[in-house]
Amino acid sequence: MSVTIKDVAKKAGVSPSTVSRVLSGHPRISRETSRKVKEIMEEMGYHPNIMAKSLVSKTTDSICVILPKPAEELFLNLFFMELIRGIVAQANRSGYDVLISSGANEKEEVEAVSRLLNGRRVDGAILLYSRQEDPVVDFLKSNGYPFVLVGRSDKHPDLLSVDTDNVQAAYDATKHLISLGHERIGFVSGPPNLVVSQDRLKGYSRALADSGLVMRKDWIVEGEFLQDSGYRAMSFFMNLPERPTALVIVDDIVSFGVLRGLRELGYRVPEDVSIISFNNISLTELSTPPLSSVDIGIYNLGYTASQALIQSIRHDGQTVLPNRYIIPHRLMIRESSMYSLPK
Repeated sequence: MSVTIKDVAKKAGVSPSTVSRVLSGHPRISRETSRKVKEIMEEMGYHPNIMAKSLVSKTTDSICVILPKPAEELFLNLFFMELIRGIVAQANRSGYDVLISSGANEKEEVEAVSRLLNGRRVDGAILLYSRQEDPVVDFLKSNGYPFVLVGRSDKHPDLLSVDTDNVQAAYDATKHLISLGHERIGFVSGPPNLVVSQDRLKGYSRALADSGLVMRKDWIVEGEFLQDSGYRAMSFFMNLPERPTALVIVDDIVSFGVLRGLRELGYRVPEDVSIISFNNISLTELSTPPLSSVDIGIYNLGYTASQALIQSIRHDGQTVLPNRYIIPHRLMIRESSMYSLPK
């Protein structure tokens, strides 16, 4: 037979309500009483009924992570794995469990988050993406649920969000290529409905304009955050009458496809085409050649998003919390962009 609150209370010499207050961290319970009760719980092997606890406290000590597409596709990209690692690390340190949910489309995503929050299975949500029009954000905002966005929203600029300054990051990456003497610089983008794709394109175009260079539409290719997108982009770029001599690529995984495509077409990196991308996942140092990348602090993005959400859930309303956190970025220059063009 499992140990109950009454069993713990009897052995501790306190009332069952006192044991309940210890479990909920009630401020009126003395440190000594709390210590004694917890020791007896451990000694007797007592495990609280989470469902019963949530009914009393109105909290679950759980948060959910909403993925933007089926998980099997996302987990092909190490960016999301590192992001979730940061989220889970901070949540665990705060005593929270993490549930992961996804949907094949926007309708399924809304249904998934609705089941979790309306069913009181989680206290809040983290969205790992930011789209221009997002019914999940609209649902969460209209229902007043705590949530944090990894990215930013033009439609809802007041949302709690954690982000990199992607415009500046792309500006810096493009300027690096310009400093090597490149004037014909292409851009391999992600899905156009994602804010991160638009921001990085904006930084790229701004750097070209500030340097007196022309942004050509035929040197911009859109795709997904997958290797195949980069591979297909090379077939397009290298068949142009005038091809780019350098590329800014929206994501490291996409860059691996670019490298494969260039290699099969007989082009050398960086001698024929210089490359810099984003995220600085662990495999960038192991690619051939090692890949220059913008380190956006993926782990810190996830850690800070989790921390900001839990602070929001626990907020007593007496202090003002920031609603936007920016994680610093830095250029990690490696062999893929160490070649200066002859003057």
